[in-house]
Amino acid sequence: MTSRLASSEHKANPCPYYERLRAESPVHRVMLPGRKTAWLVTRYADAESVLKDTRFVKDRFNVSDAHAAAWMPWMPGFVRPLTRNMLDVDNPDHARLRSIVSKAFTPPRIEQMRNRIETLADDLLTAAQARQHLDLIRDFARPIPTTIIAEMLGVPIEDRGRFTTWSSAIVAADSSKWATLRAIPNLWLFIRYLRGLIEARRTDPQDDLLSALIEAEEAGQRLNEDELLAMVFLLLVAGYETTVNLIGNGALALWQHPDQLARLRDNPGLIRPAVEELLRYSGPLELATERYAREDLAIAGVAIPRGSLVFAAIASANRDDRQFSEPDTLDITREPNKHLAFGHGAHFCLGASLARMEGQIAIGALVRRAVQWRPAVEPAALRWRRGFVLRGLKSLPLTVSKWA
Repeated sequence: MTSRLASSEHKANPCPYYERLRAESPVHRVMLPGRKTAWLVTRYADAESVLKDTRFVKDRFNVSDAHAAAWMPWMPGFVRPLTRNMLDVDNPDHARLRSIVSKAFTPPRIEQMRNRIETLADDLLTAAQARQHLDLIRDFARPIPTTIIAEMLGVPIEDRGRFTTWSSAIVAADSSKWATLRAIPNLWLFIRYLRGLIEARRTDPQDDLLSALIEAEEAGQRLNEDELLAMVFLLLVAGYETTVNLIGNGALALWQHPDQLARLRDNPGLIRPAVEELLRYSGPLELATERYAREDLAIAGVAIPRGSLVFAAIASANRDDRQFSEPDTLDITREPNKHLAFGHGAHFCLGASLARMEGQIAIGALVRRAVQWRPAVEPAALRWRRGFVLRGLKSLPLTVSKWA
C-alpha cells in the first residue's frame, strides 16, 4: 500500500480505503519507502488523541539518538537547517518559535489582509473572464495565497514564480526516493535564494514579516541563523500549499454537489460554515505530519513500540461516523463541525485564520462571479498531486459559460 498512499489514483478517492480501515484495522501498519514502517491512525477519537498527546513527539531525537538515527533519511548537509523548523520541534523550542512568529498572525493583523485578498480574487477572475478560459489551480487558487504570503514576507514580485516552482517540487518529494533526489536541485536553489533574501533584509530592513523575524525577540532570544532560514522556508511553503488545495478541492466538491452550490449562491452568508464543511469533506491534508512514540503505548488496543512513526489520518478522521452524522454527505450548514483539517493540540496550524479567510474570499468570489461553470474534463481525468501528506489537484480546467 506504500506506493498507493502517495499515488494520484489513491488521492482521487481515498475514502473507500479509509472506510475499510476504520472498520477493520483502525490502527494500521504500513510500509514506507526504504522498508520503514509506520502506523496510520484512522478513527477521529484516536487521531485527535495522537495530535494532542505529549507522548507523541515531532523531533526524532526526543525519542532517543538511536531511534533517530534509524529513522533519519539521508539528506545533503545544506538541507539539515530546515529540520529545525517550527513544525518539526517540540517544547520548549516549539513554544519559543511559535511565540515569535505568532505576532504576525494575530486576528487583527489577518483581518487587515481582507481587502487585499478580495481585490486580488476579483482581479484574477476578471483576467480569466477576459481570456475566456480558467485553470482554477494555475490561474486562481495558487496566485492568491502565493501572492499574500510573499507580500507578507517581502518576496519581490519578480521572484514569486520561482519559489512556487521550487515549493511544488519539494512537496512532491515525500512520495519516493527518486522524487527526493529530483527535489535536491530545487532545495538548493530555494535555500540559496532565501539566504540571499535574509542577508538583504539584514542590510536593508523593510516593513515586512521577514524583517520583523530578523529583529524579533522573545524572552531575550532571537532566531538563530538556521531557525530563521527554517522559519521562512516553512512559512513560504506551508503558507500557500494547503490553501491552494482548500480552494481547488472545495470548488470541485461544490460542483459535484449542485444542490449545495446553489444553496451557497443563493445565500452567500453561508460561506463561513461552507468552508468549514469543505475543509472536513475534502480537505487539503490527507495525513497530519509525522509523530514519534516517545514510549511504548497502545492506541485502540494496538501496541505501538517506542520510536514508532505514527500518522493521524485526517482525511479518514473527518469522515468518521462516530464523530459526524452522515459523514459522506456534504452539508454546508453542518453544525457542529469539529474537523481536524488544521490539526489539533500544540501544533495546530498557526496560519489557520489566514487560510480560512483566503478560502472564504476565493470560493465566495468564484461562486458569485462564475454563474455557470463545470470542469473542462471528465472528473476521472483530473490529475491529483502525488505525496503522502497533502491532497490536491495538479490542475482544474473550467468551462465558464456565464459570468456575473
